Amino acid sequence: MKKFFLLVIAVVTLFGCSQGAGGQKSSGYEKLDEWTQIWKTGQQTCFGYPANQESALQDFYEWYVSTGMDRVNLNNAGDPMTDDPWSMSTQAFEKEVIEFFTPLYGFDQNDVWGIVTHSGTDGNNHGIYFGAKYLYNKTGTLPIVYVSDEAHYSNLRLCDLQNLEVKLIKSDPMGRMIPEELEKALDPERPALMVYAMGSTFKGAIDDMEALNAVLAKHPEMAVYRHVDAALFGGYLPFTEHQKMVSRKDQHFESIAISGHKFFGIDSPSGLFLCTHKVYDNQNNYNVTYLNGNMKMINCSRDAVQPLKFWWLIQKVGYAKWSEQANAMMDCTEYLAQELEKISWPCWRNEYSNTVFFKRPAKEICSKYNLALGYDENFGGELAHIVVMQHVTKAKIDGFIKELK
Repeated sequence: MKKFFLLVIAVVTLFGCSQGAGGQKSSGYEKLDEWTQIWKTGQQTCFGYPANQESALQDFYEWYVSTGMDRVNLNNAGDPMTDDPWSMSTQAFEKEVIEFFTPLYGFDQNDVWGIVTHSGTDGNNHGIYFGAKYLYNKTGTLPIVYVSDEAHYSNLRLCDLQNLEVKLIKSDPMGRMIPEELEKALDPERPALMVYAMGSTFKGAIDDMEALNAVLAKHPEMAVYRHVDAALFGGYLPFTEHQKMVSRKDQHFESIAISGHKFFGIDSPSGLFLCTHKVYDNQNNYNVTYLNGNMKMINCSRDAVQPLKFWWLIQKVGYAKWSEQANAMMDCTEYLAQELEKISWPCWRNEYSNTVFFKRPAKEICSKYNLALGYDENFGGELAHIVVMQHVTKAKIDGFIKELK
């Protein structure tokens, strides 16, 4: 495959063309052009990772360059939820983005604070940091962080970064935190900082927040903060009949983190972090006069282009089209599971999930489809999974199934 791409590049160079394969403009750098072809070829068969390969940002970049915005240095340093943002920023648009998503996650417009983050991990970092400071300022005691052993590994890394004690709670075979295991691990003498997985990394499991909250309710003397790591699922669930799964009104969490580079199709890592005003008001203040007030978020400088991309997609795609995409994804997920079952290929799927995990196929298939790999004795050992995103259509699933057969 690599030799083929090198041949294509050599032909383009030989004839002195400025256009590459398919009309693509050459960068003038052979190595970069070679990798561009590899990336473009692999784009539509990238099944194992939660990236929307149908980004709707081409006209954004056309606008961005044609207006000369690519030569303007913008920086979202400051609180976007204030009425007096720094002029050389996109914080006015960032605030509109937060306001658009506020009701989708069950927050009240009068009781929400949020930012566009650098990534889902950045959102979780804020959730853990805000939660720890909120609980400490409320009780004078640092919390214990409780998180399932199937949640994203970044939560452990962030607790290590913040020097917080963490207890890994055993999950059931499908990847959901076990309420009885949480009850055994709880230390009611210390505040509890819960990190709920809204879609575990490999199996796509959703922690049962209602059952876990019932365990916490047995200890009314214990201060509790609930953060939801909803990186992928927080993208599509609000646009389905299962919206209540990510609603603060129904699930009673204090903060939530969602990725922008997964369901929404932003072409580089980004995300959202939302919390209540009560949480934000109980953070440590750093009065920075040149940024017009107290700085409570972790980051000073924040990417000013990502809020513009989010805002652009809200205008261009919007609720109706995102609903179509989300429901099509769920339909294709069900189709994938059914087609695997038809050929008697062992597979499993969690409820509400767009992830199907199954017996690991041949190495060549795993490589071609960029399948993420896992291992679990409960399901026979070696596994792989497909995350059904917008570009994983039924026609492509048919091709994958044909290769398996």
